Amino acid sequence: MAGEVGAFTPHEGGLFPDEEYDGFLFAGTSFDASAAGNCHFLGCSFANVSFGDARLRKSRFTDTAMRDTRFVSSDLAETGWLDVTLTGCALAGVQAFSAALRRVKFCDCKLDSVNFRSGALTDVTFENCLLRDVEFGGARLLRVSFPGSTLTRADFAKVTCTDVDLRGAGLGITAGYESLRGATIDSGQLVALAPLLARHLGITVAD
Repeated sequence: MAGEVGAFTPHEGGLFPDEEYDGFLFAGTSFDASAAGNCHFLGCSFANVSFGDARLRKSRFTDTAMRDTRFVSSDLAETGWLDVTLTGCALAGVQAFSAALRRVKFCDCKLDSVNFRSGALTDVTFENCLLRDVEFGGARLLRVSFPGSTLTRADFAKVTCTDVDLRGAGLGITAGYESLRGATIDSGQLVALAPLLARHLGITVAD
């Protein structure tokens, strides 16, 4: 992961497409409405940064840390994320379809109406996060976990789950129960999900 703050070069000015940003510190700034697609952020640090209506499609984030950073109505489709940590960040109305995330950790983050459709999430952790109206439809989830997180109206339709660990999470799933094959849940979650699973399978429970 990215190193100490003193190791970074403070960035000044805006962001531009097709650029390589290596070892920069982005702090206390706004990149709202920026067009910075197909960039590569390598070994960077973001702190208290705003990306509102930003266009970052096909950009890559490698060995990068983000803290208290906000993505609102931004285009992160087809982006690549490798060895990235996001702490206390907020993502709302974000298009991240077909994104590839590998060794990424979300900690104490809020994700609202984020679209991960057809993405590939490998070794990704959502720790103590709130995920509301998040779409994973058609995504491939490999070794993904949600410890201490709450999922509300999550869409898992046509998801491929391999070694997905849902234990310790509050599960509010609206679609894709059949796609949970390959996921691990705890006994309490099973009890909570049982009526929904029965309804999905067309089973009538009557005493």
